Amino acid sequence: MELTPPGPRGIPPLFARLVDDSALFPPGTATMPDALRNYLAGREGDHAGLLGVFLCQASRLPELITELIKIKPKQPLPLSLIIDTGLGGVPKAISIVESRSELLSLRMVEMPAPSDVDEVWLERVSEFVPEDVIRVVEPRRGVGWLDGVRRVIEHGSWPKIRCGGQSSENFPSVDEVADFLAVLSGSPGASFKATNSLHRAVRHDDPDNGIAHHGFLNLLVAVARSLSGGDVREALASTDGEALAAEARSLSEPAAKAVRALFASYACDSFEAPVADLEALGLL
Repeated sequence: MELTPPGPRGIPPLFARLVDDSALFPPGTATMPDALRNYLAGREGDHAGLLGVFLCQASRLPELITELIKIKPKQPLPLSLIIDTGLGGVPKAISIVESRSELLSLRMVEMPAPSDVDEVWLERVSEFVPEDVIRVVEPRRGVGWLDGVRRVIEHGSWPKIRCGGQSSENFPSVDEVADFLAVLSGSPGASFKATNSLHRAVRHDDPDNGIAHHGFLNLLVAVARSLSGGDVREALASTDGEALAAEARSLSEPAAKAVRALFASYACDSFEAPVADLEALGLL
């Protein structure tokens, strides 16, 4: 399912609607008014075609709607609803969104999976979320993690991979990301979403704690290689921004679209950071 058409104003297909706005989530500290104001400004800006959906917790829906009533947006806000109220809260949250269709357009519902990602739970997800809305499920990394990823795909949902967080344990290794991509690229028609700590284009060490952060450009190039039989791990581990940019630039339009059919989008709390990195690398 294509979430949105390719972006306007010359955004290359490899980056169209790549960045979902997660300003309301750590490490973001934006207030609801500021997050909405910045998102809507981004939709009107020179790089609008790079920007995907706006992420909001189910528990904050009333706050979101109150602010949108004040703003009176020209078009309904494209929304990804992050379920932080448990699976049982999904029907009510979706009902609230659908009752305000003049303000909100529900594109995606995202939620963490239980530790065993069991079939009954996945069936309930399918029952609760309308067919025209993308379901995104995050299996927990650990024993049997990839089996959970496969079950999520088999049930027609997108698996989500968390690439970082508040502690070093939240950062998957290069091998874990490569294994995840191998499952996805071997599953026809599958798509995935990434989240957390992908603020920069290229892999780098955090100067504050020394933790190696994955780069979203590394991930794009790694997906391209996974589809063409290349060295996925080398792409994920590379810190050579110029080489990664050159490889990304060399992709044909069909190859770029195939990459994005698999790697659908990623969540970032700052839209300015990926724009700045892509501009610095000559990719926008």
